[in-house]
Amino acid sequence: TKRRAWLAHMFQNVGELLARAAQQWPGHPAVAEPSQGNTWRSVTYDQLNTDCDRIANGLVAHGVEPGMRMVLLVPPGIDFVTLVFALFKTGAVVVLIDPGIGRRNLVRCISEVDPRGVVGVPKAHLARWWYRRRLPGAKNNFVVGPVGWPGCQRIQQFRDAESHVFETATRASDAAAIIFTSGSTGPPKGVLYEHGNFINQAEEIRRYFEIEPGGADISGFPLFALFNTSMGKTTVFPRMNFTRPASIDPREFIRATEHWQADQAFGSPALLNTVSRWCESQHHRMSGMRRVLSAGAPVPAHVLKRVKRMIDPDGDVYTPYGATEALPIACNSASIVLRETASQTDRGAGVCVGSRFGNIQWKVIDITDEPIESIEQAVALPTKQIGELIVTGPVVTRCYVSSPEANALHKIKDGDRIWHRMGDVGYLDDSDRFWICGRKSHRVVTTETTMFTIPCESIFNTHPAIYRSALVGIGPRRNQTPALVAEPWPDYWPATRQRRQRLIAELKELATQHELTRGIHKVYLRRKLPVDIRHNSKIFREQIARWVARQN
Repeated sequence: TKRRAWLAHMFQNVGELLARAAQQWPGHPAVAEPSQGNTWRSVTYDQLNTDCDRIANGLVAHGVEPGMRMVLLVPPGIDFVTLVFALFKTGAVVVLIDPGIGRRNLVRCISEVDPRGVVGVPKAHLARWWYRRRLPGAKNNFVVGPVGWPGCQRIQQFRDAESHVFETATRASDAAAIIFTSGSTGPPKGVLYEHGNFINQAEEIRRYFEIEPGGADISGFPLFALFNTSMGKTTVFPRMNFTRPASIDPREFIRATEHWQADQAFGSPALLNTVSRWCESQHHRMSGMRRVLSAGAPVPAHVLKRVKRMIDPDGDVYTPYGATEALPIACNSASIVLRETASQTDRGAGVCVGSRFGNIQWKVIDITDEPIESIEQAVALPTKQIGELIVTGPVVTRCYVSSPEANALHKIKDGDRIWHRMGDVGYLDDSDRFWICGRKSHRVVTTETTMFTIPCESIFNTHPAIYRSALVGIGPRRNQTPALVAEPWPDYWPATRQRRQRLIAELKELATQHELTRGIHKVYLRRKLPVDIRHNSKIFREQIARWVARQN
């Protein structure tokens, strides 16, 4: 508690974390990205911070002001990290949107925040010009890269200017960024981050994982790179399509790991599944890798097992739990999962996401789809009873932008504090660990019972031919018919109709063996389940439900 208070007093702008890192580790590589062939381009902490100061001074000189919403559309890499921190230092509000959410969602999200300008590559400015009627306020525009764009100031000219330190003038409670959710359970929503949220996130991650300066992190998720810069680690962006992490070439991941002697990595479950299957087939081990983090969706035990085998014997895999609106909330490790909780998951107990971080308070409350205005209206449930999870703490964001309805449905007032409704259902055990049972919006409510996705799907996923599955409800709430759609492993896809029918029969027989799944009589197979763009792991059950409805 004292350290968090000290952080709030010391740092008022997340960009100051980079300035401190540059003072402590000036010559240490900060960010690296693939260059031509097998070469790499990198910058030190001192170079990164100096570049940020030059760009921040240039942005301010050309009209960027504190509180001004500026969209950043730059691919992951050195420029991405540099420009995020440069914008932080100016006091502008950085709008970060994953372009993989699709063109329609991307345009809608940008239009929704009504930005004052765009910092992006020429392709981004072409899109800005095409949709200019949707962005009437975007007048302060800057182009990144060697090629200019009409009406835009070039970021390169700021980099060539004389260097002098940029003095930040913000408070920890000031807005720092708008980050959009993945949209896996509805349209993406813009989450407003304060500088204090980022500062506390960085400190909680450093403290919990005992991250020391030095070493390198292979970053399969660009936003995590922002935390590395406050810890003295080298962020390495591997050669990959960041909008399709499951499609990564494992050899590129290995190449980056070995060249930079990386001791840490961050990737979605889908990315790690791809890399670990290759390592298993090639009998390859990354002996220097001691810490792997994975988030975005529950990480299957088979992925944890393979990743654990491919890293240092003394290393571990960690599965931090949270959401765009609130993270980190809790964490578990592969060692605990494989030793203790995985077997319970296979029997329908849900997935144990572990114990909460020290700055988090949480409760499980009675499930409701209605707004909860104040904490006094929330009905807390006893341990081992399934309800919806709510959380509060300094890493929990206070609101969405331009979405009063979302704020009413997801935020609960408690004096000066805000509790966030995670949208996840589950229960707390006797050790105060949370066991997630799925998304609240995905529960299937029949005339007789309520079925939750993760407990039911976990049972079907024990079948050796099944990679993953999705429980959906057909029909109106409270009178739904449950249906299960399974995605076999690619090598196990039944080639003939007869074999497909045989596999469906086996899954139906498996359902009869467990009380949780006995009510599931409709079972279907699909080669690929639709998943979110950001992590390639969250299943779009709404799409599947519509598909199942058309089968009948």
